[in-house]
Amino acid sequence: MATTICTRTADTALTTAEKAFELLTCQPAPLAFDARPVPGLPDATMPLDELRRLLMFQRHDSDTTDELWRQLAHHAREWGPAWVVGAIGVALPALTHLAAKISRGHPRHADDVDSEVLAAFLQALRNADLAPPRLWLRLCWAAWRAGAAVAKAHDGEELPLDLPSGSRSPKMPYGHPDLLLGRAAAMGLISAEAAELISATRFGDALIEQLAAEKGLTAPVLRMRRRRAERIVAAAITRGDLSGSAPSSVRRQPARAA
Repeated sequence: MATTICTRTADTALTTAEKAFELLTCQPAPLAFDARPVPGLPDATMPLDELRRLLMFQRHDSDTTDELWRQLAHHAREWGPAWVVGAIGVALPALTHLAAKISRGHPRHADDVDSEVLAAFLQALRNADLAPPRLWLRLCWAAWRAGAAVAKAHDGEELPLDLPSGSRSPKMPYGHPDLLLGRAAAMGLISAEAAELISATRFGDALIEQLAAEKGLTAPVLRMRRRRAERIVAAAITRGDLSGSAPSSVRRQPARAA
């Protein structure tokens, strides 16, 4: 969970949450978390801002992170609004970094991205199944999808200032990446599942770790499958097979496992 806090200059949902967290963790009675039941954390009760600093600057394994967020989610659900603010505050460095990454190229919609990221994380914190592994990743994935949806909804509204005038020929092989992947799948070069995997993780917002967890696989295995499929597509592009109607000899090839 280690990350850095990205600065927000204006008041947004995330900066407002940070201010609430600061009030909650100030002296003389800061809200404190009992870290003793969580393996890998100090055997002590610690203020939440101290816990957050620990998570920012020290890496912990997935078991520690999962158990920590099970505890925080349980407190947020059962122990009242203060613990909702506290749990969000612990997550804020990662959420702010995530929102800033999504907002890059969409500065006018940064406020909307912040709001959706926070709302989706809060929704997941309240409702996500706490038993399966990768709880922290699932919470962040929910926040990422919501923020990315805002950016996608506004694609095309903010055009670059240096758009060239006139027309120019499209680059070979004359197609959006998704169309190329669709052609490769239709011709049997790769499977439809492999095409969807490449599209979702290379051109979409999907995390390969999340997809691997959903499929019951490890991330390295799924990356290897993606790499094999990408090599097949790259070779087809080089040959020119995907720039137009494919030769019948190519179309008859069976789909290769990716």
